[in-house]
Amino acid sequence: MAPKLIAALSDSTVFLREWLANPQRTGSVAPSSPQLASAMARWLPHDPDSHVLELGPGTGAVTAALLKNGLREDRLVAIEHNSNMARRLREKFPRAHIITGDAWELDELLRNHPEMIKSVGAVISSLPLLNFPHEKAEALTQKIRAVLRPDGHWVQYSYHLGKKQVRGAASFKLRHSKIVWLNFPPARVSVFRK
Repeated sequence: MAPKLIAALSDSTVFLREWLANPQRTGSVAPSSPQLASAMARWLPHDPDSHVLELGPGTGAVTAALLKNGLREDRLVAIEHNSNMARRLREKFPRAHIITGDAWELDELLRNHPEMIKSVGAVISSLPLLNFPHEKAEALTQKIRAVLRPDGHWVQYSYHLGKKQVRGAASFKLRHSKIVWLNFPPARVSVFRK
């Protein structure tokens, strides 16, 4: 079996196992498709020195697309709640800053990071915001707003296809929205600015 196929099957197995253990936190039964990952990665900041914050990277499908689209690995900061997935991410992306922690504590996690990251050029989120109460989603998006540069993008996907505005995005402007049909299940990618 080809190494890429073995890795994809392994990632899918990890995702399914973690989803069964905690569906609210994992949010998906399978990793993002290459098409969904690519749709999210196209919104990287133009400044190559800018940090990018990835929330809920899972097994790294979107992470790999970010790097393929030009993000320097050392400029990636990823917060993954699941310690098994965070460990796998560190193995795959050794120069990235992989933090095991809760995305809702992103301000504290970034402040306590050795580089003391104060702002990012983009926030790429695979968190299942619809699985959380409105107030909790709003609390997270206010932290995203605080860390995001004025010209930065918050990129969020959702499996709720009919609604362009995602939970907690009331204080952002919708810049772009696209449905990615070649994903299981299909997903809407929404891009926001402050």
